[in-house]
Amino acid sequence: MLNNIHVAVLHYPMIGKDGRIVTTAVANMDVHDIARTCRTYNVKRYYIVNNLPMQRQIVMRVLNYWKSGFGREYNPSRAEALKMVKLVSYYEDLIEDITTESGVPPLKIFTSAKIRENTVSYEKMRRVVLDEKRPILFLFGTGRGMPLEISETCDFSLEPIRAKSDFNHLSVRSAVAITLDRIIGEDIYQGGKQNGPIN
Repeated sequence: MLNNIHVAVLHYPMIGKDGRIVTTAVANMDVHDIARTCRTYNVKRYYIVNNLPMQRQIVMRVLNYWKSGFGREYNPSRAEALKMVKLVSYYEDLIEDITTESGVPPLKIFTSAKIRENTVSYEKMRRVVLDEKRPILFLFGTGRGMPLEISETCDFSLEPIRAKSDFNHLSVRSAVAITLDRIIGEDIYQGGKQNGPIN
């Protein structure tokens, strides 16, 4: 259902350059730019998953600045977008939060820049999103991507955005924007109403 889509950007657990599990740093731009994208496509909530106290403080400073006081008055549209952001420490907290709010676990969709077996196309995923009654969660990784332990919990693995490109290193904020547009593009979604069946 188009009114029950969630986006999560994971900073932990992530694969680091040496192949070990790490926590990646939050980029300030990712906080508000992804929030603005999610608000534009009427995503229900944008989660940031990071377990490091200092990193969490950075996120909270960004959120507090733009959601209150001078920041809110200076740029009210950014404040509006950031209202949908929720910070959680761990992947398990993310799933629990959506499950508690909705009463059922979300349908989890794994995204990656790497070509994987048994991935589904964007066309098929659009149909799934339109038909699914449970909350839908798109998972995006940082660093060198999400580990196998995350993908194994997911219901679907979405095909890469540019699988055949000789340079496949989109920023996460670009990946979120492209994915949401391919799934919720104007041809099937306008103002919260489905325009008709996908051909």
